[in-house]
Amino acid sequence: MRGVHGLRGAVRVEVLTDQPEQRYAAGSVLHREGSDEPLTIASAEPVADGPGWRLRFREVADRSAADTLRGAYLEAVAFPERDLARGEYYWHEVLGTTVRDVDGAELGTVRDVYRVAETEVFEVTGGPFGTFELPAVRAFIRVFAPRRGEIVVDADALDLRAPRERGPAAERPRAPRRRTSKAKAAQAKRET
Repeated sequence: MRGVHGLRGAVRVEVLTDQPEQRYAAGSVLHREGSDEPLTIASAEPVADGPGWRLRFREVADRSAADTLRGAYLEAVAFPERDLARGEYYWHEVLGTTVRDVDGAELGTVRDVYRVAETEVFEVTGGPFGTFELPAVRAFIRVFAPRRGEIVVDADALDLRAPRERGPAAERPRAPRRRTSKAKAAQAKRET
């Protein structure tokens, strides 16, 4: 929850859902993160002068009650079987999923999910290629079934390479030393 609006207990929320019209429909129930107490939406509307939505809850009567929600995340009970179409997943379902190549070799585990424009990107860690980013597009992903714990990718299409190992410091070339103005002056004095 981003802030309070007016004296009647309306709040301004940042939208973290792809379907705010459905999620914030009158009568829908949200919960403060970590709480089972319901917050029933009495009214909801997109904010005209900026991002977010303005919500009023039946249980929040005034500004001081709304102020107790400031900074809190509001959650909804999710029903993936009912709320999502075939092939759609919540991000938390993808986290921790093992990623393998088409030959069955383990490439790592999804550690993070973020969005770039309209595409989700999975950060994969813990495998032989180190940390790499996996765009959620068909050109790379052959099987996407996080509820089964399975993501299969075309490692060749991703052009994955093992991270280079650094050799001992003695084997690396050294950069030439720079001379300070004092050293240059001393050198010039010796040459004269």
